Amino acid sequence: MSRSGKGRKRTVTGRSRAAENGGSGRRPGIIARLWRLLRRLIWAVTWRATAAVALIVGLLVGWQALSMPPASELLDARTRGSVTLLDRYGNVFAWRGEQFGGQITAEMVSPHLKNAIIATEDRRFYRHFGVDPIGIAGAIRINLSEGRGPFEGHGGSTITQQTAKLLCLGRPYDPKRWESEAAYEADCRETTLARKIQEAIYALAMELRYSKDEILTIYLNRAYLGAGTRGFEAAAQRYFGKSAAEVNAAEAAMLAGLLKAPTRFAPTNNLRRAQERANVVIGLMEEAGYLSATEADRARANPAELSAAAEARAGGYFADWVMDQGPSFLTRETTEDVVIRTTFDPFIQAAAEEAVQYVFDNLVREGSKAQAAVVVMSADGAVRAMVGGRRFKGVAGQFNRAIQAKRQTGSAFKPFVYATALELGYRWDSLVRDEPLTIDIPGSGPWSPKNYDGAFRGPVTLAYALAHSLNVPAVRVSEAVGRDLVRQVAEGFGIHSDLASGPALALGASESTLLEMTGAYAGILNGGSSVTPYGLIELKLIGDETPLMGKGGGIGERVISEESARQLVYMMSRVITEGTGRRAALPDREAAGKTGTTQAARDAWFLGFTADYVAGVWMGYDDNTPLTGVTGGGLPAEIWRQTMLRVHEGLPPRPLPMIRPEQESSPAAPAAARGVGEARRQRRPGNIADRVIMELLGVILGNGR
Repeated sequence: MSRSGKGRKRTVTGRSRAAENGGSGRRPGIIARLWRLLRRLIWAVTWRATAAVALIVGLLVGWQALSMPPASELLDARTRGSVTLLDRYGNVFAWRGEQFGGQITAEMVSPHLKNAIIATEDRRFYRHFGVDPIGIAGAIRINLSEGRGPFEGHGGSTITQQTAKLLCLGRPYDPKRWESEAAYEADCRETTLARKIQEAIYALAMELRYSKDEILTIYLNRAYLGAGTRGFEAAAQRYFGKSAAEVNAAEAAMLAGLLKAPTRFAPTNNLRRAQERANVVIGLMEEAGYLSATEADRARANPAELSAAAEARAGGYFADWVMDQGPSFLTRETTEDVVIRTTFDPFIQAAAEEAVQYVFDNLVREGSKAQAAVVVMSADGAVRAMVGGRRFKGVAGQFNRAIQAKRQTGSAFKPFVYATALELGYRWDSLVRDEPLTIDIPGSGPWSPKNYDGAFRGPVTLAYALAHSLNVPAVRVSEAVGRDLVRQVAEGFGIHSDLASGPALALGASESTLLEMTGAYAGILNGGSSVTPYGLIELKLIGDETPLMGKGGGIGERVISEESARQLVYMMSRVITEGTGRRAALPDREAAGKTGTTQAARDAWFLGFTADYVAGVWMGYDDNTPLTGVTGGGLPAEIWRQTMLRVHEGLPPRPLPMIRPEQESSPAAPAAARGVGEARRQRRPGNIADRVIMELLGVILGNGR
């Protein structure tokens, strides 16, 4: 009985323990079942969410792909056009605006260029589907390790994604929405997470819509590559003077290297830095198997060099001036591609630049802030060269002292005083008194001009007075012929600046530009006709045969008679042979000119000509600081001489169009009678009134002629 009780008790106890054990044993099973259930739920939600996202992305990609235009319509989407400037020989010497060299395809470009781009930007380009997760992960890791945000710095973008960014994800530029094109492009380059997602979707759509070569073609044509170039064809033409289909390995590496930082690595900005960047690209091409070790070494040993036009970077000031000569809608603000044929001569430009550099390197104290400007033109006003300042190889838009700086002309104005006198009947050998003179100026009181050296020489010929730049005789002649007539002659020769109204007019108290003054001297050389300086010969749209504009200047109306001009040229030749401009003398040919130095030597000029070219030189400080020990017959005359020596290399000497007094067979007629008679015969209707001539005759006779 007791045993059976014990047995029952033991059985009950065992059951209770079993129950307890069974309960605790079931808990892990429940947790496992719950965990499996949770995993199934997560998986169900995840794959459904993923499917939904994939469906949405697929729909977005498909919609984007269907809305994309043909690839051929995406190659050139510039809002601005370009201007290509040709010199007098038909060669390109300058570019303005956004250059587009013409459409080029992935099949057309040099294999070296295609390989350089892929090796540098996206080695798996032909293997990925538009987005490269491996590349993105690597870029994020590098950015984070360098202390930047995940999408700051390295982007890991494929060429397809970069092309999507160049297309601004399909959003065209809208001037109504964007403050400027620069603001639009800045927004297109934004690299936020949201923008990266949009970029990836657009890249996938591009891969669906276009072939790989079509995507690469868009990229080749739209990438900005520095110096105003859009696309590799424009860049190859700009830097190397050849098509992108013709570049070698070294040139291709330099072009591909521009993609990282176009402005910084532009070879026109710093050739050495561009070559160093190209060496990096050559190494990447070698690693990718596009170049053998021998080919890579050869490319490094023969780095890419700029073309002659790109190396010279000549005519920046000239190009800016020509751009201002045409209407803005065809030049500075053009939306078309324009070509302008000009009068520019790169050899003469180089001569002027070298002359300025030579004088400042050898004859000017080191560190001087003095400036100089030079203009060279033909007798018809065709401008051949223009140096607007000592930094003549800078970028576009510099201050051009040749056309923008209005400065007092000093004695360089005196030829127009004597031109007026010659036209009225004076001769080169007419006499004028170099004696003390006082003129009462209403409202200012008495004014007494002085010669530069303070001395007086008594009666002198006009030729002597001009050659030695005597002030008193110039004032006497100006007062005798009438200031209004002097102004009329000066304006006729093209000096359109406001001319002084007082007697100091004769001494160059008026302001003018170097271009105006050089053009006026060209009028003296060409026989006495006015000249409008010009640089533009022809403007037309690229691809059109009919020009939209023709020459905008040249020889105009006659100002003085040819005989008067020939006498004046002779008088100006004596400035160089025996007067203040002796430093400008050329060893193998005749030259004529005039010095000019303003009060306190704030401006120094030398302008002159040979039978072939006219050149003007100005020197001074931008802030009007007086020059130290400089006159027009000093450094400006030396710059003029150095310029003309170089300009005339290889040109046979030609005589100046001037009188030859030593060859005259008969003595001159009495100056007063002969002069007045000539003036009556040569004057043109409305030029000089008879009353003025008769008054002049009395003045001349009173001056002891």
